[in-house]
Amino acid sequence: MAYKDLSDFIRTLEKKALLRRVKAGVDPVLEIAAINDRIVKQGGAALLFEHCKGSEFACAVNLFGSYERMCLALGVESIDSIGKEIVEFLEPEIPTNFISKLRALPMLKRLADFFPSYVRHGQCKDVIIRDNPSLFALPILKTWPEDGGRFITLPMVFTKDPETGERNCGMYRMQVYDDTTTGMHWHMHKDGARHYKKAEKLGRRLDVAVVIGADPATLYTATAPLPEGIDEMLFAGFLRKSPVELIKCETVALEVPANAEFVLEGYVEPFERRTEGPFGDHTGYYSLADEFPVFHLTCITHRKNAIYPATIVGKPPMEDCFIAKATERIFLPLLRKQLPEIIDMNLPLEGVFHNIALISIDKRYPGHARKVMYALWGMGQMSFTKMIVIVDKWVDVQNPSEVVWRIGNNVDPKRDTVIVEGPLDVLEHASAIPAYGGKIGIDATKKLASEGFTRNWPDDIAMSAEIIALVNKRWPEYGL
Repeated sequence: MAYKDLSDFIRTLEKKALLRRVKAGVDPVLEIAAINDRIVKQGGAALLFEHCKGSEFACAVNLFGSYERMCLALGVESIDSIGKEIVEFLEPEIPTNFISKLRALPMLKRLADFFPSYVRHGQCKDVIIRDNPSLFALPILKTWPEDGGRFITLPMVFTKDPETGERNCGMYRMQVYDDTTTGMHWHMHKDGARHYKKAEKLGRRLDVAVVIGADPATLYTATAPLPEGIDEMLFAGFLRKSPVELIKCETVALEVPANAEFVLEGYVEPFERRTEGPFGDHTGYYSLADEFPVFHLTCITHRKNAIYPATIVGKPPMEDCFIAKATERIFLPLLRKQLPEIIDMNLPLEGVFHNIALISIDKRYPGHARKVMYALWGMGQMSFTKMIVIVDKWVDVQNPSEVVWRIGNNVDPKRDTVIVEGPLDVLEHASAIPAYGGKIGIDATKKLASEGFTRNWPDDIAMSAEIIALVNKRWPEYGL
């Protein structure tokens, strides 16, 4: 069953001893972040701070900070199962006769059941504040000493395409400037930025609704790298196996999840910019201050006894690493549909999602590794990957130590490295030009004669199966 809301998920975590309540008074400015950083690095529990200085609301952090909690959040025993199910829905078998058509009906009905529904009443409107709403009523965190201020770090930002009405929900940090304005950190590659650019061309302000806190599957969906035009709320319904209930906002022409903890309603004006940052980011470095659009608050609605969720990023591993690993596993089967030679993928935590990709392939012909590199650099968010390493199908890419060993042994740097230029993640700080620079591909596969390799390629060292079986059988005799 889908979680009803964030509190439902928190209760589940608490029952399983995966959440700790902190009753001591704590400061949202740096103190909560320092506690969280220590707990995450220890592989610790989710935390619920019940008494936050300057606010009546509790603050939850590290809700997704382990593989176990990510599986619980998405209601599965294995994250990999989600990707397989997505592929089944995208490519169902074509019915060839009347009986097979009947068998397909339940799947079609189930898909229809995922579309969001619309309701008139929701707990997100237990309290409605139109007059003098203040962002400082919320326990918004400052996470690192050189941050430009407090940042909302887990917002679901809803906008609509001003021309088509197409909905988008993305997660973009928001620096709080004062009671009623924040930055809106829309990177140039994001759909929210695309909606804003269209609004600017039309000379209009863009309505924005910011949801803080929802059931975990819906919250996760705001981070998912969905193709343009796919409604995140439909995908959330798929993950939840139950439709997301949406409700109309009070002051803007948008709909938001009715089970939200907080909803911040407002708008961004065309061509208005303000300095945003620095911010201690998921790269482990401070992202630099820059000019971004400004969000103006018009109304706050929230539940009674609402809980403010936040995520804290920094040097990995942090909570966002586990969210990113879930995305890796969910979308791998879709990647395989386009590149079936891919066996497995690992976006290691140290690569902070977009710096390093380790890919194993079933190599079949000369230049196959390069073909996969070039294809990946042309796909969605994989296009921002700075380093791609290709290994053979028998290499375990989930073991970076093995991959590094293969690189050291199998790579002739002159022959097996590819340097290209292209788009990079906006947070890339090493390139001379923002969001554009060099990428490297490393072919660490076994080289073929058809690739011009004329020497004998040595075999891996491996013990014979017979001796392994013998040693396994006699192991207790050895007294080891």
